[in-house]
Amino acid sequence: MSERNSTSSLPDRPASDRRGQDAPEHTVPEKTARPDRREDDASDVSLDDAAAEPEAPVSPDSDTDAEAEKEKLRRRALLGRFWSSARGFWNPREGDRLAWPLTIGVALLVILAVLAQYGINVWNRKIFDALEKRDSASVLTLALVFFPLAAASVGVGVASVYGRMSMQRRWRAWLSDHVLDRWLKNGRYYQLNLVSGDHQNPEGRLTEDLRVSTDAPIDFAVGVSTATLSALTFIAVLWTIGGALTVPLGGSAITIPGFLVIAAILYAVIASGAMAIVGRSFVAVSEAKNQAEADYRYNLTRVRENGESIALLGGEAEERAGLNRSFVEVLRKWRALCAQHMRTTVVSHGSGIIAPVLPIILCAPKFLDGSMSLGQVMQAASAFTIVQAAFAWLVDNYPRLAEWTAGARRISSLMVSVDALEKAETGEGINRIKRVESDDAAIRMKDLVVALDNGTAVVDDTDVVIKKGERVLVAGASGSGKSTLVRAISGLWPWGGGEIAVQRDSRLFLLPQRPYVPTGTLRRAIAYPGAAEDWDLNTIRDALDRVGLGHLKERVEEEAPWDQTLSGGEKQRLTVARVLLHRPDIIVLDEATAALDPKSQDALMKLLSEEMEGLTILSVGHRPELEQFHSRKLTLERRDSGGAKLVSDILLVRPPGQPRFMQRLLRRAKSGPDNSGTRKSGPEKKAA
Repeated sequence: MSERNSTSSLPDRPASDRRGQDAPEHTVPEKTARPDRREDDASDVSLDDAAAEPEAPVSPDSDTDAEAEKEKLRRRALLGRFWSSARGFWNPREGDRLAWPLTIGVALLVILAVLAQYGINVWNRKIFDALEKRDSASVLTLALVFFPLAAASVGVGVASVYGRMSMQRRWRAWLSDHVLDRWLKNGRYYQLNLVSGDHQNPEGRLTEDLRVSTDAPIDFAVGVSTATLSALTFIAVLWTIGGALTVPLGGSAITIPGFLVIAAILYAVIASGAMAIVGRSFVAVSEAKNQAEADYRYNLTRVRENGESIALLGGEAEERAGLNRSFVEVLRKWRALCAQHMRTTVVSHGSGIIAPVLPIILCAPKFLDGSMSLGQVMQAASAFTIVQAAFAWLVDNYPRLAEWTAGARRISSLMVSVDALEKAETGEGINRIKRVESDDAAIRMKDLVVALDNGTAVVDDTDVVIKKGERVLVAGASGSGKSTLVRAISGLWPWGGGEIAVQRDSRLFLLPQRPYVPTGTLRRAIAYPGAAEDWDLNTIRDALDRVGLGHLKERVEEEAPWDQTLSGGEKQRLTVARVLLHRPDIIVLDEATAALDPKSQDALMKLLSEEMEGLTILSVGHRPELEQFHSRKLTLERRDSGGAKLVSDILLVRPPGQPRFMQRLLRRAKSGPDNSGTRKSGPEKKAA
């Protein structure tokens, strides 16, 4: 049985539009963060002025320390969750086949790069010594040697960039496949919109955050390895060249062994400590900025996706005000990040100016007394700068580290939410509707309870058997849980209890009120979720003609924004054409003809009822005209105590040979003398 082949557009709709027509969907809390609404009119001030306003102060709380510790543990756990999946790239069985060759190759290139750097450092000393001695032959020889040395250094650098970026690209591709597979499996991409958790804006997490999460660690690994090898190599150079420095102090002298090494370490500690102090808030500020950017992108996407409704209602001014509020939040977070960059620039830029000059000043006494040559002074200055850069590498890259931790935590938050759904699929930690296959019925619901992820019942205590080929209409007031029930039957809503059995080896289609129309040609749109090439043009054109879209027959190969071009009624006709092509065994219509006029609705329902022999239809609808195309009617009624209950299950067509007045008597008998419509049990229920 293939239940995932559904024409539902729900996963691709914004969370606020995805709740459907029933109150149970409205009880699902909005997950996407929203910028707080400002009391004043956003148009009275500029965006930049609004962003410059300080955020509201947070009142003191006695539990602040406990909350901070809890948040720290949460962040650490999220990074651990990221690595538990990301390191699978190097798994010999499940990872990428080039992961280890690329890793080893990049490591060798790091070693070669440091050797090339050391070679240039030695060449630097020799050329200055030759210049000091005015040795023209040595200068010429060294000049000729420099070019192959430089070429080798450049070649190693180019190879290192290729190896590093190739590994980043392949790691991103591997992790993206891993996360996307789990996100798309079993409709989890849809279910995430119905549960609480930190997984807003998954498209941003799966693109930019995932890119940063795989790019930065490799850059860090290469940078740390290079910095460590450079520090060890050039500390030895400083120790060898600098030797000891004797400083006269009063009537005595103090000898400082390895004075250049000590100076380099002290300078690095001071510079790095200063950077760590001024940049300690970088991670939190960067994360806040990234979240604000994601919320702004989401709001822009909502405007584009709901452009028709906004334009028809003339809501541009209100949408602009909402976008302004969201963008003000972006500018405010960006201003905070700018302040962090300014503080760190003071330290990093000042260090960049001082580091090359300091070793020359330190070596000046030994050069002036003749114990150090000019070449040694220049070599020491170069080595000092390299050691300083190696020690300061982590601090200099602190903003990038902050960006990576923010991105890794965001992608791992999505992983954690998917983990929870995956765990629920095994029945751990949450009640879940049991799904089995049936040999004697199209759909059977036994002791069915449909609930929210927090356990709140939406539909309670339902027992229904729908036979193969039967056509059943589900009715009830708005908010009674009809759409939630049909989504549970379709396998899109997993929470609750009881059992749903679906016909073995059957194919089930869900036709929503707002159909999904993919990008590309009209042929692809009508064939969805199948491939456009699975049906020839004549078959597709015939299906379009039969559902009343004959005027589009000659445009089936045309690429256009069909989601925006087709009207709501045309989209619903398109989904019926899909049914004619795919020939499913069961279709579930969630007000799938609501955008059509009654005459067009009747024509399409007649087409489905008469031309598809053996098709089982389960419909949700309010129009009384639908009853003539169904054999049974189920009525849901929401109770004050919570949850909806099936209160009526009646026949809509009389059995052959039964007079109409007898049918009415049976209906009255089933509903009882008080006309409450409550279902009866026993033989009467079985007859229904």
